[in-house]
Amino acid sequence: MAVTPTKLDIIITCESKLQVIMGEAKRRQATLGDKYGQEERIFSWLPITKSQGEQFVQLTTRGAWIGIALMIIIWLTVRFIGPAFGWWQVN
Repeated sequence: MAVTPTKLDIIITCESKLQVIMGEAKRRQATLGDKYGQEERIFSWLPITKSQGEQFVQLTTRGAWIGIALMIIIWLTVRFIGPAFGWWQVN
């Protein structure tokens, strides 16, 4: 016969797990000292955090795609739109 936990058993289990988690956070805070809660840097000598590095990668990737799109638009203009309107001739 299987024993099903009561609501009180579940609450007690959750509270004990919460105390363990809270204890872990206090231990980590005591271990790290002043660095607790601060983001980790990419390199210790470089004042850039990992999240700032990720933002830089996202920004440069977006910039690269914008550059590719502009290059395609310019190429289409030079190759097709300009000659169609008689602005210049492409041989």
